[in-house]
Order: sequence, then structure tokens, then C-alpha cells
Amino acid sequence: MFQRISIGQRGREEGEKPFWISFADLMTALMVLFLLVMSVALLAVTRTITQKERLEAERQTEISKLLDRIDAAARKQGIHVDHQRAVIDFGDRARFDTSSFSLNPDQERLLRTFVPEVLAIARDKGGRRWLKRIVVEGFTDRRGSYLYNLNLSLERSQRVLCALMAPPIAGEQPMSRQELEEIRRLFLVGGYSSNSAKASLDASRRIELRLEFFGVDEPAVTAVSAFEGDFGKCAL
Repeated sequence: MFQRISIGQRGREEGEKPFWISFADLMTALMVLFLLVMSVALLAVTRTITQKERLEAERQTEISKLLDRIDAAARKQGIHVDHQRAVIDFGDRARFDTSSFSLNPDQERLLRTFVPEVLAIARDKGGRRWLKRIVVEGFTDRRGSYLYNLNLSLERSQRVLCALMAPPIAGEQPMSRQELEEIRRLFLVGGYSSNSAKASLDASRRIELRLEFFGVDEPAVTAVSAFEGDFGKCAL
């Protein structure tokens, strides 16, 4: 009798064991699957970050090359390029008199000589890919009201474009129609009043060209000109 009871218990145990073994295998498989999915996800995120960092590093390298080329052209004209700010600072080569937004003939000639070299750099493969726009920034000293200086700074920026669009004087190489179109497409006027005044009054009355570049994920889309007529003339 005892023997039969023992056989019955063993039969029940053997019948229950396959269920628990399968459940344990299922949990193990789920854990392995979870770890596999997490590993793939982490690998994908790491790969995305690494690729973006690589593209950003390549972008910075190309922009640095562009700034080096612009710097080489600027040094021939006594102009300074700030690589950290991506700014072309004309310094003493383009100072304004107090309360004035006029440029003398030598300053205008300098602009018409230097800017075509910048346009040539902007026209090549690297320039087309990364150079987004060139902002002409006029500055004033601290004297006078804020709104007066804001308007004056804008007039100084505008005067730069007026000088670039002006007819060449004797002995000057005239700009081509393509160069004038590129100026109209790339250049943007901006004013900074006395917000960025320098230590001295003379150094504050200046103009700068700030270079803006496309981002890594930003397509290099060529702006469509909104003007179809002539370039016009600036009032003296």
C-alpha cells in the first residue's frame, strides 16, 4: 500500500516539474531579450551621438579653413579677423567721425577691393556649404541717446552697402553683376547702437562684418532674391 502511495506522489511531482521548468526558461529568455534590446538601443544612441560629434567637428574644421582664407585676404588690407567671434573688424581702416555715417573715398575703395575676395571664397564649395550670411554691423560710441545712436548705427551699416554698390572711381576694377547679386543675397544690415562700445570713443565708431554659418543639420539653401529691379542709388 505504501508503495503505491509513493508511486502516486512521484507521478504528481513529475507531472508538475515540466511546468516550472518551462516558466523559468521563459523568464530567462525574456531577460535575455530585454538585455539584447537595451544593448541595441544603447548602441544606436551612442552611434548617433558619435556621428553628430564627428559631423560637428568636420563643420568646425571647414569653417576654420574659410576663416583662415578670409584672414589671409584681410591681412593684405590691414584688416583683422576675429576667429573666435567670426567677425571681420576693419578697425582704423573704417572709422566714422562723430555723429557721421559717411565714408571717405579711400574707405569706400577699401571695401570694394576687399569684399570681392570674400565673395570669391563664399562662392567655392566650402563657402557655398557653410557660409549662411554676412551681417554688416555699425557701432557708435556712448554719447547721445539710445535711439539716436541706434539709428546712426543702422545708417553706418547701410553706408557700407552703398559704398559697395557705388560706381567705381578711376583706376578701380568694377564689380560684376554676379558680385553685386551676391552682395544683395548674402549681406544683411544690422545696428548695435552703443551696446558694444569699446574703451575709446574713436574705436567705438566702427563697422564689422559678422559671418554666420549653417548648422550641421541645416541645409545650405540659397536665398532667393526678393528684388527684380535695379540696385538703385543711395542718397548722399
